[in-house]
Amino acid sequence: MSTAPREDGERNPAQASGVSANFPHPADGDSDGRRLAWVYLSRVVQGPCAPLSALIDSVGVVEAARAVRECALPEPLRGPTAQRRDIDIAARDLEVIDRIGGRVVTPDDPEWPAWRMLGLAQLEPGRDRDGAVPLVLWVRGPRSLLDSSERAVAVVGARCSTGYGSQVTGEIAGDLAAQGWTIVSGAAFGIDSVAHRAALAVAGSTIAVLACGIDRPYPAQHERLLADIAESGLVVSEYPPGVTAHKHQFLARNRLIAALADGVLVVEAGLRSGARNTVKWARRLGRPALAVPGPVTSAASVGCHRMIRDGEALLVTRAEEVVDDAGPLRLSLPGAGGASGDPEDRLTGDEASVFAALPRIGSRLPIELSQQCGLSLATVRATLPALELAGLVAADESGWHRTVRRT
Repeated sequence: MSTAPREDGERNPAQASGVSANFPHPADGDSDGRRLAWVYLSRVVQGPCAPLSALIDSVGVVEAARAVRECALPEPLRGPTAQRRDIDIAARDLEVIDRIGGRVVTPDDPEWPAWRMLGLAQLEPGRDRDGAVPLVLWVRGPRSLLDSSERAVAVVGARCSTGYGSQVTGEIAGDLAAQGWTIVSGAAFGIDSVAHRAALAVAGSTIAVLACGIDRPYPAQHERLLADIAESGLVVSEYPPGVTAHKHQFLARNRLIAALADGVLVVEAGLRSGARNTVKWARRLGRPALAVPGPVTSAASVGCHRMIRDGEALLVTRAEEVVDDAGPLRLSLPGAGGASGDPEDRLTGDEASVFAALPRIGSRLPIELSQQCGLSLATVRATLPALELAGLVAADESGWHRTVRRT
């Protein structure tokens, strides 16, 4: 079997690296072998690695793992895999995670949140080194990751929160959780921990996304909080067991917080707050960014005020407003009651802009839509699947086009 050239004219990663094309893909190997391959590669790169993800897409995870072990790789992958490619402790990692009551979720598993990860897959390669789909997700907790992320809002903010910030966070996060929304955050001091505790207080669902292995509570002072979250919610990380937290991993972690939610809410943030990095990822993924205003004299809210003023985030003050902006598209189903008019008339924000850029007849490529509507290519790529899910657009070999809806 020969390896066909890619449609974009680039050489297949398997051809470029000398990786054998004689492999059964995508079902390359038995399920246990594939799981071990995923876990091995997770240990090797420890975080997002776009070149490795591209190789897996091309040749399959088992063949990619073999290529990494043998260093039969294209140049962009040799550096990221050199340090740990000889460390194959996948079986031990699985034993460790099982011992603490956790599990590894791979793209092969029904629990994998494929829809949430789609936005990351649409980002431009090379623009952000951390902008890749995680290889696997290490999970601890009784809930399904797929189901828990179906209706979710990320709540982030200052680590040194004020009494005002804590009160507002508790009220909004608690109300959202009581309405069935999952609260996603990073288990940090301040706003993050208040949001998690507010969800737990109403017996709601919450997800803590860590920048280290889920067997290493971080911060250490939140060991009890993380244990409580793992009892009724989920603790999640893309880093294998034993990995400690480092600064760059928090920035990579923020993309997962944004990806696992329908929108990102910021309560209190300084000008250089890490919460603004999470907002950046939300905007790249086409998710709405929301911010709570604070007293004009409060240094803790300067970042929120700047984001609102610059149009990076929408102003919200209560849970109902969060749901209005982060909730699903309110489109009438065929034959159902509801607001009058065409479904596209009820689109807002990026969805409305991208849909308006599509011609009534004919198709457009994402790059053409980006140029026409003034949104970034990454935002367009992240928005189109949402419109497709709503039944308003579809794709063919010539690009994206509007669909005909019959009632």
